Amino acid sequence: MVRTGQPASALVKQFEPCPQLLKNVRFAIGQTPLDNASVQTAISQAEARLNGHGRLLIRKSGTEPLIRVMAECEDETVLNDVVGSVVSAVENVV
Repeated sequence: MVRTGQPASALVKQFEPCPQLLKNVRFAIGQTPLDNASVQTAISQAEARLNGHGRLLIRKSGTEPLIRVMAECEDETVLNDVVGSVVSAVENVV
């Protein structure tokens, strides 16, 4: 604040939050849905669609039989489509 002469409220507004969506998909113990070829294809396509405009994080929960599908994207329509496509692919194999 001293260096720029701006109030704290102006300095804090440098960060623009990006829409984020998280969905969980439950699977049976012993299943490995992330190893399925159709799920891997859906993940690859989602990453390609987000390239440069967002990010995708998919992981197994460490405490529950869940696949966590999280994405961030500036365009909420793309965000919903990407997460929905990966969730659908996982649900189709569990």
